[in-house]
Amino acid sequence: MTTEPLLAGVRVLELGALTNGAYLGMLLADLGADVIKVESPGRGDYLRDILGQIAPHRSPSHEQMNRNKRSVALDLRSPDGLADFWRLHATADVVVDGYAGDTCARLGVGWEAQRERKPSIVYCQVTGLGTTPPYGMLPTHGRMMNALAGAKPHAMGADGLVRAVPDPGPMDGTTMAGQGPFLAGHFGAQYILAALLRRDRTGRGCRIDVSGADAVVATAAQAVATELNDHLIRDRSTLPNKRDDESGSATYQYYETSDGRIVLLGALEPKFWQTFCRVAGRPDLADAVSGEADFASGRLDLRHEVQAVFHTRTLADWMALAREHLLPIVPAHRTVPEAAADPQLAARELFVRGDLGRGDGEFVYVGRPAVIDDAPFTLRRPAPALGEHTDEVLGSLVVPAGGGRGTDEERTL
Repeated sequence: MTTEPLLAGVRVLELGALTNGAYLGMLLADLGADVIKVESPGRGDYLRDILGQIAPHRSPSHEQMNRNKRSVALDLRSPDGLADFWRLHATADVVVDGYAGDTCARLGVGWEAQRERKPSIVYCQVTGLGTTPPYGMLPTHGRMMNALAGAKPHAMGADGLVRAVPDPGPMDGTTMAGQGPFLAGHFGAQYILAALLRRDRTGRGCRIDVSGADAVVATAAQAVATELNDHLIRDRSTLPNKRDDESGSATYQYYETSDGRIVLLGALEPKFWQTFCRVAGRPDLADAVSGEADFASGRLDLRHEVQAVFHTRTLADWMALAREHLLPIVPAHRTVPEAAADPQLAARELFVRGDLGRGDGEFVYVGRPAVIDDAPFTLRRPAPALGEHTDEVLGSLVVPAGGGRGTDEERTL
């Protein structure tokens, strides 16, 4: 059985700072691509220096998002640095541009310059708002992407301060959609892989413009489509009831177990609800819901009945019943360590331990949300120090004749 990574032989140059480019580069590196961070000397990616320090220039965010990469420090404002970049570019398949606006273009290494030198290059720019007008040149951070997408509504409070408020839409809008930089990274990786497939067929590269705000909206497509087309809805009986927390759904609801843990029941369909009532010893409740997706909204009496049922067993007991009878019940963890200890998550490749080296101890990485039978997750190297691999990469660099893709031997450093 082969253990060759899925993207073995693909070289990616990553430019930028902070999360946008780093997370997308991480996704590609985890799949086996040779990801080289091209950083400015002196400062580099200052993700190393924010959000806590394990050791100088070693933040948890840096260790997480820059693992499995190499770092080359180049001054793109100098003739020598620019020349080295183009030598490196000639061996690359993909360039990830995580800078704001037209930064790379102003440095002379933007899309047009790259396409002219290498028409087969796949160039992916990942920004907060995209590069199109009117906002395309604005610098952004993660919550700004969510704000534009309407992911967390805010309003002026009685105390004179603006605070988060519940989303007024029936589906919570894009509230639960997640953070823009991470979602943009996933979309960017998807389109890069599609572009590489087309390039291998046609020899033609392309420019991909990914927006974090767009990604927040896109991953909330169900809620967004519902709210934008609300005027077309004739039957509202299957929409969630949002009058208040107490009158919410009884069949799709959080409940406490006898040992004080929380579970989420998702018995919307009649078959699941009826099985739950039978297994729980309450067949008298089976007819309390009807229809294909009945939220039992506003049934406070039913919620109390079901809560009493859940108080008869521990979390472990309920999960054993769920596995045995295929009930839609999951633990609702209240902390990250609690979730990480869950046997389901622990059994996958989602949490990976690795030695940071330099005496800094063991680090728990967030791995990948997929298990691949013949290409297990591999931590090949910890996140690099700024410029750690400059001599190694540039000193061994072999540019293929004509600036083409090159052989595996030419590209292996």
